[in-house]
Amino acid sequence: MFSAKFVSLVALGSLVAANPLERRTATNVFPTPPTTSSLSKAITVAAGQTFTPPQAYTRYDRGSGACNGQSEGGDSDAVFLLQEGATLSRVVIGANQAEGVHCLGSCTLDHVYFEDVCEDAITLKQSSGTSRINFGGAKHADDKIIQHNGGGTVIINSFYAEDFGKLYRSCGNCGTQHQRIVQINDVWAVNGDVLAGINQNYGDTATIRTTRAQNVDTICERYEGNDSGDEPEEIGSGPDGTFCRYSTSDISS
Repeated sequence: MFSAKFVSLVALGSLVAANPLERRTATNVFPTPPTTSSLSKAITVAAGQTFTPPQAYTRYDRGSGACNGQSEGGDSDAVFLLQEGATLSRVVIGANQAEGVHCLGSCTLDHVYFEDVCEDAITLKQSSGTSRINFGGAKHADDKIIQHNGGGTVIINSFYAEDFGKLYRSCGNCGTQHQRIVQINDVWAVNGDVLAGINQNYGDTATIRTTRAQNVDTICERYEGNDSGDEPEEIGSGPDGTFCRYSTSDISS
């Protein structure tokens, strides 16, 4: 027969397994790549598949001279192309690239680090669904780290950003526009202009929780987006309970 104490411990163990209580946070310690792989073309991760390198945190790039500053690139310039439901895990993206990761459908990035962002680190083209960016980090983005061109939702968890223009931007002037949703949780951001930029007129929302922002000028910027290619107009910033959903207690320094 089982004792009451044993049964209680089993029940507690099951509860902990089902509802983990450990809080994860971003880290500014980037992994040291064991090796570098310079690609002649982007690696495509098929729908529903996971790419993890044979040696964790291998550095991938596109070779010397691949970065052309803020010149807009396409899928062919990326290091990785992720199809619908694909996952990229435990990879370092090196400085020698024009475009980092392009998600052609909803995707997941787990522990992916960008040592020196060229144009954009992550471009999301999903038409709908939810993409997740878990852990990892990015440094030295003159403009955007995460560019959301498609629709749906992006959830950013425990990500580190340093020296950047915008951590997240809902496309302000794409030819086809969508309502876009971003959730930012447990992020650590250092030396940036804008944490989240969204289009108020398309109903975008940014929900920000337990985030550490040090020397970040604006937490949430609202824009008047367009589909004409014009530069979008800034129309407001700060928490408003409707589009920029956070309170001052959600942000620490």
